[in-house]
Amino acid sequence: MLIGKRISGRYQILRVIGGGGMANVYLAEDMILDREVAIKILRFDFASDDDFIRRFRREAQSAASLDHSNIVSIYDVGEEDDIYYIVMEYVEGMTLKEYIHANGPLHPKEAVRIMEQVVAAMEEAHAKQLVHRDIKPHNILIDNMGNIKVTDFGIAMALSSATITHTNSVLGSVHYLSPEQARGGLVTKKSDIYSLGIVLYELISGRMPFEGESAVSVALKHLQSEPPSVRRWNPSVPQSVENIILKAMAKDPFYRYEDASEMQKDLKTAFDPARLKEKRFVIEEDHEATKAIPIIQDHQVDQDNEKTAVHPVQKPKKKEKQKPKKKRKKWPWIVASILFILTAATILAITVFPGLLFPKDVEVTDVSGMTIEKAEDTLKKAGFTVSSEPIEIADEKIEKGLVVKTDPKIGTKVKEGTEIQLYESTGKEKTELPDVTGEKVDQAKEILEKKGFKQVVVEEVNDNDTESGIVMEQNPSANTELVAADEEVTLTVSIGPADITLRDLTTYSKQAASNYLEDNGLKLDEKEAHSDDVPKGEVMKQEPGAGTAVKPGDTVKITFSLGPKEKPAKTVTEKIAIPYEPETEGQEMNVQISIDDAEHSISDSYESFKITAPTERTIKFKIEPGQKGYYQVTVDDKVVSSKTIEYPDDE
Repeated sequence: MLIGKRISGRYQILRVIGGGGMANVYLAEDMILDREVAIKILRFDFASDDDFIRRFRREAQSAASLDHSNIVSIYDVGEEDDIYYIVMEYVEGMTLKEYIHANGPLHPKEAVRIMEQVVAAMEEAHAKQLVHRDIKPHNILIDNMGNIKVTDFGIAMALSSATITHTNSVLGSVHYLSPEQARGGLVTKKSDIYSLGIVLYELISGRMPFEGESAVSVALKHLQSEPPSVRRWNPSVPQSVENIILKAMAKDPFYRYEDASEMQKDLKTAFDPARLKEKRFVIEEDHEATKAIPIIQDHQVDQDNEKTAVHPVQKPKKKEKQKPKKKRKKWPWIVASILFILTAATILAITVFPGLLFPKDVEVTDVSGMTIEKAEDTLKKAGFTVSSEPIEIADEKIEKGLVVKTDPKIGTKVKEGTEIQLYESTGKEKTELPDVTGEKVDQAKEILEKKGFKQVVVEEVNDNDTESGIVMEQNPSANTELVAADEEVTLTVSIGPADITLRDLTTYSKQAASNYLEDNGLKLDEKEAHSDDVPKGEVMKQEPGAGTAVKPGDTVKITFSLGPKEKPAKTVTEKIAIPYEPETEGQEMNVQISIDDAEHSISDSYESFKITAPTERTIKFKIEPGQKGYYQVTVDDKVVSSKTIEYPDDE
C-alpha cells in the first residue's frame, strides 16, 4: 500500500488519482517545495520486466525534452526499492474524455479552441522529431480554467528510432489508431495527425467515428471504412471544420497534413468567413486500374518458341519452258464486242435513262421512332438519299436517339432520289437549373416554378451564420441541364441557430464563463456583488438559469463574486466602574487604565489618576473586523478589573 508512504524522503503519497495499463498515478506532496505534484509509479507486476522499465523511462526522457505550456512538465524521475516513478506537474481538473462525457457534443468553436491547444503541444513534439503514438482524450487534461495539457508520452518514439509497430504488439488505443498502426506499418508524424482528427471528431459529435464489437472489427474499419460525416451528428459544424477532420483522417498518409504545424494553420482560420462555405474535402480517385502482369511459366516459353520457330526458305522452282502457241485470228472477237455494246446501249435506253431523266413520285417513308441507322437503311432502300448528319431536337414523347421527323415530311410525295433530312430526338427538353442559394425560400420556389421545376422539397437545418428562411444549398447544383418536369429539387433552408442549453456556470472563473459564452455566440451582461461563500472572481449566479434553452445572440446575465464585503472598524463604548477600598480613611489611591484596540496597545498607559472615592470612567474602543478590544484597571498596582470587548456583528 503506497498511500501515506514517503518516496525518496521527499514525496508524500496522498491518494490515487488515475491509472493505466502499466502505471498508476498518485497525488503527492513535495515536502521540500511545499507543492502538490502528480507521481506516476510503474505497477509492481511490471517492475521486473525490462521492456516495461525501458518504456517507462523512455516516457520520462521523451516528456522531459519538451518544454511547452500545453505539455505536462516533468520534475523528477527515479527508483527506490523497485519503485520506479516519474514526478510531474499536477493538473487540477479532468481528462478530456471526462469533459466530453459531461459536456459533449461541444460547440464547434469550443472544440476548435481546445484542439488549437492540443495541436500546439504536438507542434512542439513534432519539432523535436517525436511521435506520441497514443493521442486520445484520456491522455489530454483540461484544468478548471479550460487550459489543455497533453500527457502520457509512454509509447512515444523518436523518428530516428525504428517506428514500425508489429502486428502482434500494437500499442495505443484501437479507437484512435491510424490505419498504418493497425496494419503494423511505419509510424510517422502523420499517424499522430490521424489520431488528432479522431479527437476533433469526438469533441464535435460526442461519439467516435468507428465502433465495433471487438478491437479487431474497429481496426478493420480504420483500414477499410470512411467515417460518417460529423455534420450528421452536429449540423452546425461549418464545412471548413469538417474538412480539417476529413484531411486529418485520410486513409492514405499522403493526403493528410504534413505535421501539426500545417494542421494548426487550418484550425486558426477555420471560422474565417471565406472558409465557412468552402467545398468538401474529397480525395480524387485514380481511375486507371492497376493491371496484373501474368507470370510466364516455363512451359509457355517452350510453346511460344515453337510458334516462332524459323523454317527453312524453300528455293523457287525453275520455270518450265513453255511451248510456243499457235497464232489465232482477232477479227471475230472484235465483231462480237461491238454487237454486245450495241445491245447493252439499247437496253439502257429503254430501262434506265427514262428513270434518270424523268424520276417517278414516291411517298416519304414513315421512319419516326426508328434508330438513325435503321431509318437511313429504310430510306435508302425506298430510293431516297439521306443527309450525312441528323439534326438534334428535343421531344417530349420520343426517346433520345430515335427519329422524330423528316424533311420533307413523312407521307408527302417527292421525286425518287430526293435527299431526306432526319431529325434525332435528344429526349425531353432540358432547362438550366437557376441558382437560388441566398434567396428567401418562397422567392426561390417561385423562381424554380417559373422555369418548370414544380417538384421542390425543403429541408430545414440549423445554421449559426445564415439568416432564418434563406436557401443555403440546392441539389442538383445550379446551372445543371435538367428535364424540369421530371426533376425533384431539394433546397436546404436555414432555420437559424440551434437552441443552446445553458450549462451551470456557477463556480466558473470570469475567463472560463466568457469563453463559454463567446464560443456559443452569446452576449454577456455582467455585474459584481459581494459574497461570503463564493470566492472572488467566480460566478455567483446566472440568468437565465442552467438548463434553459437560448439562441446565439441572446444575452446571459452573470453576477461575479467580489468576495466577502469589507467591514468597517467600529467604535464600542464601555463604562468601567473603579472601586475605592483604602486601608485608611481618605487615603489617595493610584489608578491606571490600559486598553488594547486599533489605536492603542495594552503595554501603554491609557489614563492614570488618583481617587478618594469609587469612580466610573467611559472609554471608547475602536475595533477592526475580526479583532477584539481589551482593557485592564489597576489600583495601587493591583488589577481590579479587566474585560475583552468583541467586534459587534450587528449591521
